[in-house]
Amino acid sequence: MLQNRTRVAAVIAWFLFWAMMVAVAMEDYARDDGQAYWQPVLWETSSMLTGSFLLLVQRHFTWRRDAALLPYPARWFMLQFAWLPLYWIAFVPIAFGIRHGVYALMGQVYEHEPWAETFFYEALKLSVFISLFYLIRFGVLSYHQLLEEKVRVERANALLRQAQLQRLAQQMQPHFLFNALNTISSLMHSDVDKADATLIQLAEVLRTTLDVSDLHVAPLATELRLAQGYARVMQERYADRVAIDWQIGDDTLDCTLPVMSIQPLLENIFKHTVEQRRQLTRIAVHIARAEGVLVVALEDDTGSLAPAARPGIGLANLRERLTVLYGEGASLTLTQLAPAGVRAEMRIPCAS
Repeated sequence: MLQNRTRVAAVIAWFLFWAMMVAVAMEDYARDDGQAYWQPVLWETSSMLTGSFLLLVQRHFTWRRDAALLPYPARWFMLQFAWLPLYWIAFVPIAFGIRHGVYALMGQVYEHEPWAETFFYEALKLSVFISLFYLIRFGVLSYHQLLEEKVRVERANALLRQAQLQRLAQQMQPHFLFNALNTISSLMHSDVDKADATLIQLAEVLRTTLDVSDLHVAPLATELRLAQGYARVMQERYADRVAIDWQIGDDTLDCTLPVMSIQPLLENIFKHTVEQRRQLTRIAVHIARAEGVLVVALEDDTGSLAPAARPGIGLANLRERLTVLYGEGASLTLTQLAPAGVRAEMRIPCAS
């Protein structure tokens, strides 16, 4: 598409240039009290037709090497200027032949300087004209090649991001399933009914997971189905040890965020806080939208943040996905609260 537009623009510019040359020639002719306006039109039109023909001949024999030599300007210009003798030799016979023929049809004689002087003058004029043309063409082709290279790089980066996200998604799904099955396995030894209920909840979570398995991002409404399903599975296991309060802004549900991004934050609280104590742990999930940013915050009231702790697979995976998807536009932070508790905050761009 870009190449076609460049060709069209070049053709239009070429004809506009010659239209200007015809207009200038007619104005000069009128200033000299000329009456036959077809003559200046013929002079410039014959030059245009001849120049176009010779350029097309050159392009036919050199277009394959043009692109290859563009990174080497000296060699590219040497290839182009090697064709200048063709213009010196062929331009005058063709252009002036057209003029003599048309004049003869009009019953007139086309007069010009002696042939030697005509060849010299036209060769000099052509050298300047063709040199300028080569400079402009080199600039246009180089710019065009730069844009194509930029498109190729962007495509390569997009494919790389796609591969990274696919790898990360494949990493997360077995990890989540493994933890959920461990929960059910523990319940089967203590409460079969609760294990059965948890299996039903797990089936719903897996159904939601399959719905988004081919996606890298999803609306918050979809992500909440997955996160709240996971929360219900874990609440079945820790029925008397956890309470979750969900506070979701109505204007946030259409914001998109990475698939399975809230679940790892919940999992982190269950793993490092709920499992480590017998007392009740309160978890608050706040999701709000402010100034084009979606803020997802999870707080517990009893956890502690170990200063040198390495992030688990879930948090490390989430951080990497945020980087791939948003670069520096997104962030994930963990903050120790006073007197106790940990706040995990994820900030993601969400334009209006």
